[in-house]
Amino acid sequence: MLAHSPQAALQRLFDEVGTVDQIGIEERVAKYGTRSIKKASKVQGLKLAVSMVDLTTLEGKDTPGKVAALCQKALQPHDPELGVPQVAAVCVYPAMVRHARKALGSDTAVRIASVATAFPSGQAPLKTRLAEVRAAVADGADEIDMVINRGAFLAGEFGEMQDEIAAVVQACGDATLKVILEVSELETYDNIRAASFLAMRVIRPGDFIKTSTGKTSLNATLGNNQVMLEAIRDFYLDTGVAIAMKPAGGIRTAKQALTFLVAIKETLGDAWLNNARYRFGASALLNDLVRQLEKEKTGAYQAPYYFSESAESY
Repeated sequence: MLAHSPQAALQRLFDEVGTVDQIGIEERVAKYGTRSIKKASKVQGLKLAVSMVDLTTLEGKDTPGKVAALCQKALQPHDPELGVPQVAAVCVYPAMVRHARKALGSDTAVRIASVATAFPSGQAPLKTRLAEVRAAVADGADEIDMVINRGAFLAGEFGEMQDEIAAVVQACGDATLKVILEVSELETYDNIRAASFLAMRVIRPGDFIKTSTGKTSLNATLGNNQVMLEAIRDFYLDTGVAIAMKPAGGIRTAKQALTFLVAIKETLGDAWLNNARYRFGASALLNDLVRQLEKEKTGAYQAPYYFSESAESY
């Protein structure tokens, strides 16, 4: 028998943090979409969802001009008469942080998030990943979205995974950290729950765990979102430490966003219904949220081209 078996290490971790009832999770999330939301509550929910969006562009062809336009949309997503709030943050590659800071200025509630640590693969030496984090923060990033070492987790090297997250926490300074699990590469609900606990144990109150990079075939689903929400709930009940949550990738419609908000309310309660504790990593979503708000006000849908182009779903 091998001295170190990844499966044995995972099993010990499962015994410690608990496993997931997959059928129970799927049945629970199926019910969220059946909840009836009245008109006033729907408008409130749509505006809340807008305020939780991390408006993102992560393309090789990003330019300072494109980032500046994204920042203007973040500050004013639509006609002020509609009462649409600003989004939570703009999210860009590290090289674009200084351009976002120039466009937003310093006197704004819209935060600048930057993906780092060799996003999306994480396949770079740790010193390189940490240098990227420090550079993004120095250029004005308020938040850092990092990717975990999935290889270390799957190999049962949990200490290595946690040490790397802890090093990124230190490199962030005062910047908020979002730890991306990349759920599609973790493959099972049990692994997602276990990785959530490992991350939560080394990050700070108010930091986030996050589903995905948005660059794989499977991103945020109600199922993996629910597994992570329940991990946050159980961790909070055990420690009193409140960890935030960000589903990312594949959330494109207002209807989806409202269902995710139902999941938060029924699992974590009203204390998580704000953009300090919950975000949507999705840009395509913003246009549909605004379109639905227009429909609630006027009774008619505007054509999709009526709204400005989104950068990409993330």
